[in-house]
Amino acid sequence: MDCQWIQTLHSYGLLESSFRPEADLVALRTLLRHRAQLIRHRSPHILHMQKAMVQMNIQLSQALSDVTGITGQAIIRAIVEGERDPQKLTKLRNYRCKKDEEEIAKALTGTWREEHLFILKQSLEFYDFYTNQIGACDAEIERTYGLVRPDWEMGELSEGKRNSHSKNAPKEVQVRKHLKRICGVDITAVHGVSASLAQTIVLEVGTDMSKFPNEKHFCSWLGLAPKNDISGGKVLHSRTLKTRNRAGQAFRMAAGSVMRADCMFGVHYRRQKSRLGPAQAAVATAHLIARVVYRMLKYKVEYEPLSAAEYERRYQQQQLKYLEKKAAKFGLQLVPA
Repeated sequence: MDCQWIQTLHSYGLLESSFRPEADLVALRTLLRHRAQLIRHRSPHILHMQKAMVQMNIQLSQALSDVTGITGQAIIRAIVEGERDPQKLTKLRNYRCKKDEEEIAKALTGTWREEHLFILKQSLEFYDFYTNQIGACDAEIERTYGLVRPDWEMGELSEGKRNSHSKNAPKEVQVRKHLKRICGVDITAVHGVSASLAQTIVLEVGTDMSKFPNEKHFCSWLGLAPKNDISGGKVLHSRTLKTRNRAGQAFRMAAGSVMRADCMFGVHYRRQKSRLGPAQAAVATAHLIARVVYRMLKYKVEYEPLSAAEYERRYQQQQLKYLEKKAAKFGLQLVPA
């Protein structure tokens, strides 16, 4: 049996201990995972609200990009309270909404059926319930942050990034302050790493990088390094193994946000995309971001952004040095045109 085989390996000391971050971060990690579960449980009820309206021929999801926004929530709550007039419902439109009142009124013209209105009401109640639970979880996370390393001093934060306006993201300023105090460095300064992703990375990985001998071990544990099948000294197949590592997924999301950015990670992604394709280029970019974060946490150094032009210049110098070395092997010499 597998359990007997594991017991035998353990008795001979052949099992490595599983990774766990520092003990004072485990409670925060548990709360953060619970918050992610609450968000996942809330999302089906948003779909239920949309489906109930579509079955009544209320195409609100076609007129609004997000039915959980200010305009969408105001209209849905008015419908649940008994309002049926499209003209009165369009008066609830927020001034920032791109669609005008006439288009929204057309989308709100349908057949009002009691059974679908009942489903819409209950779905809205479930949505409100999980929203309140997420708010309570955020308050508990904030309280727990205050208990983690309270004596550590916080340095100055770097200049903030443009707000993503994500409804599921925590309060960015507060999270950045706590992470800066806990880590000693501001990893949200890295291109592509938002406050939410930085929170996931720190609480999943911890701040003690001595558990990983170098960047290669760290990226391999994250699932961002290729798995090479080697036989006779020859690489037969190279692939990235499938993994559910939450920190690795966070780095992949960070790589996805810099695909078109004018920074070193964006240039690296576009170069790798021409060689490997978009999927492998995203993993390669996530690998590069992970190496930067590893060095920041291990050596406690702040992130110094490198411009795209400077990154290109260094890459060209590296390629020239490689070509000169290769030409020298053949007894040749590079001459600039």
